[in-house]
Amino acid sequence: MKVTFLTRLGLAGALLLGATACEKDLLDQTNPNLPTTESAWKTSDDAVRASTACYAGLQGLGMYRRWLNFAFDLRDDIGFSQSPWGELADFTHFIQVNYDFEVSNNIWRDHYRTIFRCNQVLDKVPGIQGMDATLQKRVLAEARFLRALCYYNLASLYGNVPLVLATATDLNVVPPQGTEAQVWAQVISDLQAAQPDLPARYTGADVGRATQGAAIALLGKAYMQNHRWADAQAQFAKIIDAPTYGYGLTAAYTDNFRHTTENNQESIFEVQFSDMNKGGNDSGNGPDATSSQGGQRSQFWGIPGTAEIPGQPGTGFPGAGFGDGEVRPWVVREFLQEPTAAGQRDPRLAATVFYNRRDQTQFPTSQPIDADTAVYGVGFVTRYRRDSRNLGRVYWRKYQTDYYRTFEDFDSPINQRVIRYADILLLQAEALNEQNQTATAVPLINRVRQRAGLAPLSTSGFTRTTLHTQLMHERATELAGEGVRWFDLQRWGLLENQTDVNMLKAHDPDFNNFVVGKSRLLPLLQTEVDLNKLQQNPSY
Repeated sequence: MKVTFLTRLGLAGALLLGATACEKDLLDQTNPNLPTTESAWKTSDDAVRASTACYAGLQGLGMYRRWLNFAFDLRDDIGFSQSPWGELADFTHFIQVNYDFEVSNNIWRDHYRTIFRCNQVLDKVPGIQGMDATLQKRVLAEARFLRALCYYNLASLYGNVPLVLATATDLNVVPPQGTEAQVWAQVISDLQAAQPDLPARYTGADVGRATQGAAIALLGKAYMQNHRWADAQAQFAKIIDAPTYGYGLTAAYTDNFRHTTENNQESIFEVQFSDMNKGGNDSGNGPDATSSQGGQRSQFWGIPGTAEIPGQPGTGFPGAGFGDGEVRPWVVREFLQEPTAAGQRDPRLAATVFYNRRDQTQFPTSQPIDADTAVYGVGFVTRYRRDSRNLGRVYWRKYQTDYYRTFEDFDSPINQRVIRYADILLLQAEALNEQNQTATAVPLINRVRQRAGLAPLSTSGFTRTTLHTQLMHERATELAGEGVRWFDLQRWGLLENQTDVNMLKAHDPDFNNFVVGKSRLLPLLQTEVDLNKLQQNPSY
């Protein structure tokens, strides 16, 4: 008998109807791939998986995977963008007409998505019966640390943001908008609560989770942003040279930016990335567990290629990236101010940027003119010999994958170091100096300098003001491109008055667009302002 499609459909419907008549619950089945609130939050495994989902939020496009790098490292006075995507370049130039622009939209969404996950953990895990008490406390502490990290970023970027501290049960209730001071207070409160219940170290598959040292360090950094120097000093003192935590500087500076030396002794907290699941450009934009877990900074900031000369095969070079992020030339000159004790260039320069080392006009130095910078296996001058515009440009090398391959893609395996020990040593020196303990601060700076081969500074001869100036130099050369400079500019008050902004203009023309009293903060998303009745940031 010939059975048509419609006949088969009718038979299937009859069978289903018959089945439901006999077995009422046949169609009332739970999808094992879609657990509900009622079916979840029952076991320790549920709690740990939910905790892992909080960490996955850090891999979102609006967080450390892509856009947060633009917000922190290209809006400061070290990085900038000449992206052909005009709206993206304008975002780094303090020009933003569309308050719902994709970058801000993604940053806001992914931070609050992660906060939502943390709130779920904090609301639900205490109710899990029979869970090991130590593990339960740890999972809750991890959620507090990650929520604090999210608000730490939001406070710096947006200031007066909604404080969402519990899982919403009524969608008609508008979350309260916190003042900038209230947001910082919440960061501090979460980190204080998290510290006692986090372990000093992890092993095995748990490596990469937040440790007690990470909570201590982030709390100290939060105190620094609020000029609570003594409180910050007390936190940093807990982990500096403490055997319990085992932090120290790595022998090689570059170990902090390679996937082969991740989670090392200098790393206090880093976002874990992997290239196991390659997903392309926008993979990771949603909560899909199969999404790529790779970083994208290297693809967007990778040095661009060059076209082949017509009729001369082999003269062009493939692009390693989009070149959307560049470095202001003054940063190179900052490195060249001082040779190593052996008379060579500071090795951190070559680890931080790609540039034309032969350009004695733009980068004058009495130090030896070392070999042409290798750019993914091709000399910088060779690659750009036909384009003088590129010969004078400086591109990011830090976090690029040139040390093991000749191209970039959307899935870098390099973990992003959010907090590292060198940063803490320099911050502790700053905290001490702000309390007029200048001589005590200098040895901490020397530890960072000596790793780079620089001669130690004298413990005498500095005033509080001159050591502060020295610290500004030390932080630029040690930490350029690591997401801390924007926090530095805010903490130092350089974004608060026109005189200091004019100083920034001198080496970064983007600050010609900076409006005192406005540009320090990004505009709140207009859709959020409208939906949640938020007060927009000043002058927007």
